[in-house]
Amino acid sequence: MTTELNVCTPAAPSMAAAPGPAQVDFGAIKQRQHATWASGNYAIVGTTLQIVGEHLAEAVDLRAGEQVLDVAAGNGNATLAAAHRFAHVTSTDYVPELLEKGAERARANGLDVSFQAADAEDLPFADGAFDVALSTFGVMFAPDQDRAARELTRVVCSGGRIGLANWTPEGFIGDLFRLIASYVSPPAGVQSPMRWGTEPRIVELFGADATTIRCERRRFNFRYQSAAHWIEVFRNFYGPTYKVYGAHSLVVPSEYLEVVITRK
Repeated sequence: MTTELNVCTPAAPSMAAAPGPAQVDFGAIKQRQHATWASGNYAIVGTTLQIVGEHLAEAVDLRAGEQVLDVAAGNGNATLAAAHRFAHVTSTDYVPELLEKGAERARANGLDVSFQAADAEDLPFADGAFDVALSTFGVMFAPDQDRAARELTRVVCSGGRIGLANWTPEGFIGDLFRLIASYVSPPAGVQSPMRWGTEPRIVELFGADATTIRCERRRFNFRYQSAAHWIEVFRNFYGPTYKVYGAHSLVVPSEYLEVVITRK
């Protein structure tokens, strides 16, 4: 299903923002997040998601020669997709270990990409410096959601596009995060990253600065040898997960929200 919204006047959100305390220590939260992403071998999981970066590059109608910023790039799925389309790509993440994995992939593909450590909530780039900003399952995990959205909007020029792939609350990863939260409580005052996978929240975050927002629910299939194989691959990144029994192979559909925002 595709939803296109004219958002010269932002639509009223249908899901209320979660209340939080007056003061949230986002710095401390990001330090813990940094340790989590750095400790897991995310590249093993991330490379299986390459097709999402390819779909997103097409969704934003990415053109050769455009200046493209990949935010919270991880190991560079959207980065590689944009570079293969002959864009000038700057790939950023606040975890240097992940950027190095992306750089290795770019070198192996013979692609000229600029890599730079950067926090999604404090991007070190001038206003309007990029034609396109992309993020696949990355910026949605920034603890200060409003600030991250403002930064994405700020660095894109008038008429430029923002392309996002965000896991939905209703999909497999949404279920997984609810299970994890039942064992490990999320930080107090921080909204669920899954809210980025809802159309109302996207309008809340970007509507005031967008001419159009197009949202399409897509499905990515996690394909592994078996349930045990999936658990083995994911355990270091996601922590404890539930078990799936009785399958010789594993195909897990997981819904995500593909978003294309046109900047005013």
